[in-house]
Amino acid sequence: MLSRPLSDLQATEALAAALAARVRRGDAILLSGPLGAGKSAFARAFLRALTAEPGLEVPSPTFTLVQSYDTPRGPVHHFDLWRLTDSTAMEELGWDDATDDIVLVEWPDRLGPLTPARALVLTLRATGEHSRQVTLEGWGDRLGDLP
Repeated sequence: MLSRPLSDLQATEALAAALAARVRRGDAILLSGPLGAGKSAFARAFLRALTAEPGLEVPSPTFTLVQSYDTPRGPVHHFDLWRLTDSTAMEELGWDDATDDIVLVEWPDRLGPLTPARALVLTLRATGEHSRQVTLEGWGDRLGDLP
């Protein structure tokens, strides 16, 4: 487990870019934390770094539940499970097929028994107006020298 402060949005973006450089097909990144913790900001920065498109439009999939993106490392499926109460709708959302690709999940507690065992779990919490604290669990030595 790794824990570190993120002093501002740029620090969050740097972490997202570093993880985008390490992600592989079949990986799951689970974003936990309360409302306003920075999950969507991290997801947006991660997808922009992975596609190498700094201006990529990354809408929150709160209402559509999932948005998919083609990237040089393979498809990425960004799930926002805020509106779900449990994992029963995941089959309809294409979860089984999506996990062959890269999945980025906000509110992963809704996955229940579908939670990938080898996922990278980021837990974010606000420590100030723009600062955050992040804890990373998983991926072992793949985390290396993160910013």
